[in-house]
Amino acid sequence: MKLLAVMGDPIAHSLSPLMHNFVYRQNAIDAVYTRLRVENGDNLREIFKAHNLSGANITLPHKEAAFAQADEISSRAKKIGAVNTWAKQSDRLIGHNTDADGFAAAIAPLDAFKNALMIGAGGAARAIAIALIEAGVELAVVNRSEARLEFFAQNGAKVFVAKNPPNQRFDLVINATSAGLKDDETPLDKSALEDYLSSAKMAYDAIYGVETPFLRLAKLRGAETKDGEDMLAFQGAIAHSLFFGGDVAAIAAQMKSALRLPKSWR
Repeated sequence: MKLLAVMGDPIAHSLSPLMHNFVYRQNAIDAVYTRLRVENGDNLREIFKAHNLSGANITLPHKEAAFAQADEISSRAKKIGAVNTWAKQSDRLIGHNTDADGFAAAIAPLDAFKNALMIGAGGAARAIAIALIEAGVELAVVNRSEARLEFFAQNGAKVFVAKNPPNQRFDLVINATSAGLKDDETPLDKSALEDYLSSAKMAYDAIYGVETPFLRLAKLRGAETKDGEDMLAFQGAIAHSLFFGGDVAAIAAQMKSALRLPKSWR
């Protein structure tokens, strides 16, 4: 039996085990998928080997650490500069990124949006940015500091720090931070967010499983809202195909079915 896991911190909220184990049962795959809380990203590879994992998904805040610790990086992950999936080949860890294609599938068609504002500059934000830029969407990225903004500027996005955000309207507003996952925090100052959300067609939060303050505020301002659940299903299906093969669309449909199961099944 193969053992796989999702690794990150926090991790108790993750629905990845529900999705993957449901697919294993549906397709008679001899495998189990679990959660592993990893506080120190420097230990990712050591923990992967200690549990004799066959594959893993890596989530906040360790996607860049996963990139650094892989033996080989896919071309997609190289472009993004972050890894969210490790597939084991012999004794080598191959780093992939399934977030960009997962986001594109979840929000399709991306070219329905002329422009987008993304808040946050971590690993998931990089993947989302690449998907948007490739679709021809004009992108602005806001982060609390300048530390991680260079990647986005180099790939054609306009970049801003939170204390001096852009003064314009956006069709799509994205929260790519962890704000709201554990508390009532919003990713930007509430008054600034209200202005952006009042004119937005859609507000998208990469967080899933909870209605964040960001999404609640978006609803109050009349924007269509979407959380990260569909992106989770699609990126999970792509990861599954890397682990075991199979049709991505069919696996994504099964993973969505798993997400609709009663909470007592989780």
